[in-house]
Amino acid sequence: MLIAAIIGAGAAAFAYTAGWFSPQRVTPDKLVDALAPPGGPALGHRRNHAKGICFTGVFEANGAGSALSKATVLAKGQYPVLGRFNLATPSPVAADATVRVRGLGLQISTPDGQEWRSATIDLPFFPVATPQAFYELLTASASKAPDAMKNFAAAHPEIGTFGAWAKTAPWTGSYAEERFNSIDSFVFVDSAGADHVVRWSLLPVAQPVAVPPEDLAKRDPDFLEKEIVERVGSAPQRWTMVVTPARSGDPTADPSKAWPDDRPTTEVGTLTVQKIEAESDGPCRDINFDPTVLPAGMRTSDDPFPAARSATYAKSFDRRTAEAADYPRAATGAKP
Repeated sequence: MLIAAIIGAGAAAFAYTAGWFSPQRVTPDKLVDALAPPGGPALGHRRNHAKGICFTGVFEANGAGSALSKATVLAKGQYPVLGRFNLATPSPVAADATVRVRGLGLQISTPDGQEWRSATIDLPFFPVATPQAFYELLTASASKAPDAMKNFAAAHPEIGTFGAWAKTAPWTGSYAEERFNSIDSFVFVDSAGADHVVRWSLLPVAQPVAVPPEDLAKRDPDFLEKEIVERVGSAPQRWTMVVTPARSGDPTADPSKAWPDDRPTTEVGTLTVQKIEAESDGPCRDINFDPTVLPAGMRTSDDPFPAARSATYAKSFDRRTAEAADYPRAATGAKP
């Protein structure tokens, strides 16, 4: 609980310094409330990305990342990993085929006691540009007013890019075939003290296979969990981590804008998922994949989302911890 308290205090500090608690802006409480479905939150669960399954593995850094950051986690070597595949839904029992956005939370630890936590998604950009806009999106989506979403889209035209992606981007039948992206920008600091604003992605070694949504809808409601249990049980699954430094003019404070595809990238290592762990009582059950938990040699940028996410994750953690008695201890999804 002491570690949770320290992380919670840090989250509040990040959010305060980002100006996120100013009176005209949304608060973490309001945002957590807005994430709840019409019937109320699933007690004891994360308020978003509520459905998921844990894993353990290793991150093998190849040393190339040391040119961008002095962080130990990028020095050549192997580091233990704890992670969670998940779906962007407040429902822990949502059918997998009904959730468009998939995620991967990651914690990489180093022998000196430092951690690199991240929360990545398969989107190449975020649907909106600011935390305030995200709150407005949630409230518009839940509104019964017939023009709520039309008015929101008029005020936030970037949502149209997400709509186009949601309609046309291919679906896969496995977490192992997804590319996961940091979306947000961070600052890597090299050994000479120079800053590099970056984003990163995890590229699947497994070949993605597009599956029509109508075919996915015919599968088991928990097909993603069951498939990844079987796949990892047969062989470890791998992703290549690539880091993309920004160039002059690239938007670093707006995650709704993707950087051009021609930006040079650096392969910094390989994530290997070695074992799937049960969600209920598993090793990632009580971890926040707070993107502001960073090792020395990394820090947040002018992107406002990491601070907002940190504060919101902390509030969600507080609530679900208080509801521990309501959490179903028997796993509802696939068991490894």
